[in-house]
Amino acid sequence: MDIPLTIKDAAAALRAKELTSVELTTALLDRIKTLNPTLGAFITVTEETALAEAAAADAKFAAGEDLGPLQGIPYAAKDIIVTKDAPTTANGVILDPAWGEGWDATVIERLRAAGAVLMGKLVLNEFAIGMPDPAKKFPMPQNPWDLERSGSGSSSGTGIAIAGGLILGGLGTDTGGSTRGPSSWNGVSGIKQTFGRVPKYGCVPLGYSLDHINPMARSAWDCAAMLNIIAGYDPKDPTTVDVPVPDYTSTLNGSVEGLRIGVPMEYFFDAPGLDPETKAAVLAGIDALKGAGAIVTEVTIPHAREAKDANQVIMYSESFAYHKLDLAARFDDYGKYTSEVLTRGLFLTAGDLVQAHRFRSYFKKAVAKVMEDLDVLIMPTSIGPAPKRADMSPSQQLRSAGFTPHWNLTGLPAMAIPCGFSTGEKPLPLSMQIVGKPFAEQTVFQVADGYQRLTDWHLRVPKVEVAAAV
Repeated sequence: MDIPLTIKDAAAALRAKELTSVELTTALLDRIKTLNPTLGAFITVTEETALAEAAAADAKFAAGEDLGPLQGIPYAAKDIIVTKDAPTTANGVILDPAWGEGWDATVIERLRAAGAVLMGKLVLNEFAIGMPDPAKKFPMPQNPWDLERSGSGSSSGTGIAIAGGLILGGLGTDTGGSTRGPSSWNGVSGIKQTFGRVPKYGCVPLGYSLDHINPMARSAWDCAAMLNIIAGYDPKDPTTVDVPVPDYTSTLNGSVEGLRIGVPMEYFFDAPGLDPETKAAVLAGIDALKGAGAIVTEVTIPHAREAKDANQVIMYSESFAYHKLDLAARFDDYGKYTSEVLTRGLFLTAGDLVQAHRFRSYFKKAVAKVMEDLDVLIMPTSIGPAPKRADMSPSQQLRSAGFTPHWNLTGLPAMAIPCGFSTGEKPLPLSMQIVGKPFAEQTVFQVADGYQRLTDWHLRVPKVEVAAAV
């Protein structure tokens, strides 16, 4: 069968009785069995649960019960989010196997209630930090556009599974770019919504004041439909905010007429190492939006370089606080890259953390001032397309420019969407990032959806070279 590319198309096909959820789920399970040994996206496949939830969704359709566009739609969750029918490992052996047994994270509860079909748990960077360690027992994530390339992190499995056509949507997390990075390098869409918009109850923390659980899918519309379900106040999570949740899909009509876009050229477009093709693709995307009626203005974000550093100081401090006792008792049980990155927090002082939070307060106000007369900012998501894994190291990542941590520091909504491909024998996805005002995800989606109606980058599908059986 032809598997629909998007949640929106699959939802329409289910309601037109062109396919059933069981048929869709079975086709994707078959695809997982074929491709996952090569792509390394799934840690656990919950086949029995998926088929049961798909059958339940079909039964509701047959009875005239429609729970919304996620009913019958197969998705998967980053294996840092608790699910009652599969273990939660955080891609490591440190976490107590009994942690999370028999219950669901709030976001999973909400997706089940909406009739979505859980396909399993996805690979990530161990505890959402560091890099994959080949010496550990977990699958090695591989970019479906070029198997030698990184799938980014930490929500690598989610980005890979969507790009590779193993699921229609998925959950990632984001502390400094861990949803937007994999969206960028795998050529899919992913949003880090406003801090406090989505509850994190049932998710292993990395940085308490920076973490987000996020939707990832092929299109902005698909991400909006997922955010409709998982957003909203939760008394079990003290960081959530009791702010009404709009229907994010209701205003997606393709129009960007009159929307005001700020383009921060300094740092975001002139950073050392910025790939020229990425820069050109993002600027071409901005021109396309301008041609569709958006108003474009060049702006400056003050101290953007320092903002990345402040985010890292907070992230390393908070992650070290969470892992301190386990690092002391079980250091060698962590992957080599994970322990290397986590112990950076050991070299930071209370004064460093205080200063980072002081800067954070300043930077949030400075960005708000810049955005007073704007609707969104647009800049690259990543410094370039996916590099070869052999060329990557934690120290190299620390030194390079980054365009995503700023928006964890401020808590603003930020979305990555595909905007082109590199040249070369194996073209790789390029991505642009759309940043909005607090709780203005609707506007971010409106810009992203408007752009995706002008282009088809988000609908490009890699041809995966299946590894030969050993």
